[in-house]
Amino acid sequence: MKALLLREIKSFFGSPIGYLVIAIFLLLNGLFLWVFEGDLNILNSGFADMAPFFTLAPWILIFLIPAVTMRSFSDEKKQGTIELLFTKPLTVWEIVSGKFFGALALIVMAIVPTIIYVFVLSTYGNPQGNIDMGSTIGSYFGLLFLIAGYTSIGIFTSTFSDNQIVSFIVSVFLCFFIYFGFEGIAGFAGGFSSFIGWLGMDYHFKSMGRGVLDTRDILYFVSVTLLFLSLTVYKLKSMKG
Repeated sequence: MKALLLREIKSFFGSPIGYLVIAIFLLLNGLFLWVFEGDLNILNSGFADMAPFFTLAPWILIFLIPAVTMRSFSDEKKQGTIELLFTKPLTVWEIVSGKFFGALALIVMAIVPTIIYVFVLSTYGNPQGNIDMGSTIGSYFGLLFLIAGYTSIGIFTSTFSDNQIVSFIVSVFLCFFIYFGFEGIAGFAGGFSSFIGWLGMDYHFKSMGRGVLDTRDILYFVSVTLLFLSLTVYKLKSMKG
């Protein structure tokens, strides 16, 4: 699996994909948080708070992660190399895990530079250090779990077709629905609204953003990630025959 993981990371940075993903993520966040006027502009908010970043990041990642994962298996199918992949001394779980962790590593690399925002706000806030570190650290953990969930969905949808655009569109839809869709449905669910809202990623991401790492939220994200990775393994086994 290690060899496959390293191959995935090398493939990202052996082409413009890896650099583009990191640059686009940082550029969009930088523009919305520090340049463009609006509710997300940290400088105009009057507070040393990372909340605008954690509001914006999940929406950017809804499009960015599917763009990274859409080629995971669809490209293998298109080039006819998926059969060759199956002949390697790896289990299907190891193949899926290698693809998953390769994409996950790339997205985490895009997130790491944003820690600079925390130091800037802490250093130049008035008074100095006036930033809620508990909430910030909790939100970063929540973002990592959210990224894992999005990535597992993207890996799964990449098995649908050898057309990367199809995989991208389906992945964006599923990520959007699981992140925000349940909250939208909850508004019309009456007495079941709390339970339906609980099913969405948004609920658990915001819960972790309060600075308390509840095991229920962690188990939720781990369960979603394992569910879609398991579905990917099942789909590949059916293709393998």
